Amino acid sequence: NIEYMFGIVGIPVTEIAIAAQAVGIKYLGMRNEQAACYAASAVGYLTGRPGVCLVVSGPGFLHALGGMANATMNCWPLIVIGGSSDRNQETMGAFQEFPQVCRHTTFYRKAVRTSIYGRPGSCYIDIPGDFVNHQVNKSSVKYVECCLPPPVSTAECSAVSEAATIMAHSKQPLLIIGKGAAYSRAENNIRKLVDLCGLPFLPTPMAKGVVPDNHPNCVAAARSTALQHADVIILLGARLNWILHFGLPPRFRQDVKVIQVDIYAEELGNNVRPATVLLGDINAVTKQLLEEFSKRPVKYPSNSEWWKRLREKIMNNEERSKVLALQKSLPMNYYTVFHHIREMIPKDCILVSEGANTMDIGRTMLPNYYPRQRLDAGTFGTMGVGLGFAVAAATVAKDRTPEKRVVCIEGDSAFGFSGVEVETICRYNLPIVIIVVNNNGIYTGLDADAWKEVSKSGDPATCVPPVSLLPNSHYEEMMSAFGGKGYFVKTPEELQNALKASVTDEKTPSLINVMVDPQSERKKQEFPWLTRSNL
Repeated sequence: NIEYMFGIVGIPVTEIAIAAQAVGIKYLGMRNEQAACYAASAVGYLTGRPGVCLVVSGPGFLHALGGMANATMNCWPLIVIGGSSDRNQETMGAFQEFPQVCRHTTFYRKAVRTSIYGRPGSCYIDIPGDFVNHQVNKSSVKYVECCLPPPVSTAECSAVSEAATIMAHSKQPLLIIGKGAAYSRAENNIRKLVDLCGLPFLPTPMAKGVVPDNHPNCVAAARSTALQHADVIILLGARLNWILHFGLPPRFRQDVKVIQVDIYAEELGNNVRPATVLLGDINAVTKQLLEEFSKRPVKYPSNSEWWKRLREKIMNNEERSKVLALQKSLPMNYYTVFHHIREMIPKDCILVSEGANTMDIGRTMLPNYYPRQRLDAGTFGTMGVGLGFAVAAATVAKDRTPEKRVVCIEGDSAFGFSGVEVETICRYNLPIVIIVVNNNGIYTGLDADAWKEVSKSGDPATCVPPVSLLPNSHYEEMMSAFGGKGYFVKTPEELQNALKASVTDEKTPSLINVMVDPQSERKKQEFPWLTRSNL
């Protein structure tokens, strides 16, 4: 049941791509193996079946390693097929020879099964060059059936009962929804759990939309307060890693009780000893909790002091963001840009986002209403994923939900990693709307006047700040060069017009290059976004 393959052909894998097309697999040729691997991994997350990345040996294989690592860290199913040198030339310095694997027999069905069973991840299949066109007797070919769907495991009944008891005694509960819950297709049962128990919930970035961001119990706008003061936290497919500050003080209470729900036993107890663990599929375990609460109902009152505190913080933070969003000064700040984007893009679009300030501020300003419709730098914090993810999302949407748009919002630095994939987007007629939020740099940049003054100091390699990029770069011209539509935007009115034209054109890819104040940053935060060691 493999549907999509992404890659770059060359010796010895060209014939594999041709053969894949011949049996009905859609092959999309990309411009860099890294972007191809990101695209294939995103297909795995969006569909639950692994996408395939096809690469040549040596350099091609090495370029794909970033995508394989990203898929493994995000727990997304992925299969990479790599060519390698002919077997009789091994260790002789063959063309693009590299020790990719210790040679062993590998079966495709096993690779698919391994990628989707338990905690999903990446698998690699190595095909020597002399295998690609090797002729065999047709009668000796073995055809195998598609592997069975992953088995659905449930938690021990005693653990479910213990979790319900802990939740019933909580005064300040918090449900944290991770992207593991999105992958498990647990949205319906989690929504029921939130409504049944009146739980405040906080989604991790790619879990936004599992329960809609506009649900009254969403406390994303009071994230720090919710994390810092919750006495019981239910982790549904989320990990206590850097994204959740390892579950440690001062971001969490010293005495917080954690109920950890995860499909992967080795993840249980990482960084914080849980009060109880529920090992199993997120959707199945959530259903078990619902059944338990149907026997002994628990409902947290909406007028409790906990809810009052959270709502007060939500209102305060939303007001601060609103003040920034409605500023009239030029160049625009991030909040103004995202305010207009939010007003113009479809509510059901698939959002792809990467960058530093662009991704962080965009996460708070752009709501998600549906599951698996936000793709970003993820657990590995990988920059350069955006256009590959967008290609994957648009390709899947084209087949399954052709009315759904893909909006890819990039920082200018992030766009640079794989910007030439706009040619791929145009070649396959994918009507993606790319928005580059351009601050002339990484984190911050210089305006044209400051750049000119700094450049007078001598060699740019010694005097230009390492975070700076060339000011006012016209990235939109890359899209125009390949047949799409490009817009260079400096004012809110120009942004509104460009967004309207791009969203209403359902056939042509577009790129909107939005200039923002190079010194614009996030509003002041209570804590730094990254928890660092004090050593």
